[in-house]
Amino acid sequence: MTRHIPGRRALMLQAAAAAAAWPFAKALAADTWPERAITYIVPFAPGGATDILGRMYSQALTQSLKVPVVVENIGGTGGSLGSAKAARAKHDGYTLVGGTISSHAINVSIYPSIGYDPIASFEPVILSGTLPNVMLVRANGPLKTVDDVITAGKKPGSSINFGSSGVGSSQHLTGALFALETGANLTHVPYKGSGPALQALMSGEIDLLFDNITAGVPFVNAGRLRALGVTSLEASASLPDVKPLAQQGLAGFEVLSWQAVFAPAGTPRPVIDKLYQNMAAALKKPDVQEKLTALGMDVSGAGPQELRALQRREVGKWAEVARKANVKLD
Repeated sequence: MTRHIPGRRALMLQAAAAAAAWPFAKALAADTWPERAITYIVPFAPGGATDILGRMYSQALTQSLKVPVVVENIGGTGGSLGSAKAARAKHDGYTLVGGTISSHAINVSIYPSIGYDPIASFEPVILSGTLPNVMLVRANGPLKTVDDVITAGKKPGSSINFGSSGVGSSQHLTGALFALETGANLTHVPYKGSGPALQALMSGEIDLLFDNITAGVPFVNAGRLRALGVTSLEASASLPDVKPLAQQGLAGFEVLSWQAVFAPAGTPRPVIDKLYQNMAAALKKPDVQEKLTALGMDVSGAGPQELRALQRREVGKWAEVARKANVKLD
């Protein structure tokens, strides 16, 4: 029996038909998605803001999508370890990751290899919210104002020890940016998290700490620490009487830690849209708003395009700061 071998024109028509059918096939898949459990990777240890958000989304999506959404904590390398696993996952909508300023903007400039491209390896879903860092000193210490810090840091032969929650964290880079902007001589002392860094400040082991506003507020309210400035352009509702650094001689100084959600690159657009719609609805619930505001977070809900634009700006900004401050891990 003679087999019919299609000519070149027939093959081209078949390829064109397949290409035309592909978007329809992806849309059809999105109509039936999800059909099984979704994994939500939190690339940090339990208990932090990223974990709190992940569990909030897990509960909300389980209810709205009618499938289990399971949180998996994979800490390490400033959020890069869990993010790398998400980047390698199938782009079928069944893996999500909670991304932050560290995992999806800063780390690529300070680690020799993180196993993914923070932009090209992911599809942005939603910007959950932002929160500033706060500049902290001991309540009974000699540093009372931002000018005191700058003046002390500029004295010949002097240096101010400033702490952070770890090398490459947004708190670390905030201190590096502050030093670059003011010319103050600051020596970085990294700790394994906010808890140890706060204890070191209160014990006098360090002079200054840039920390997440959520972690610092309780100690300020208790009178143990003094807040000299926040890193948002406007005052924070959590510390309404504390002026932004941008209003204390550092025009334009802004550092906002942000929380967002990403999916592996190539995840179908209809799936991304469906995720965004459900997550945005969750963020609008009064109890969720109240909980996140209590953490010091400015709830956003911005969509994929806005999140991608923010991410591109942030990657460029922190690459420049890391280069100028010579922040690099071997």
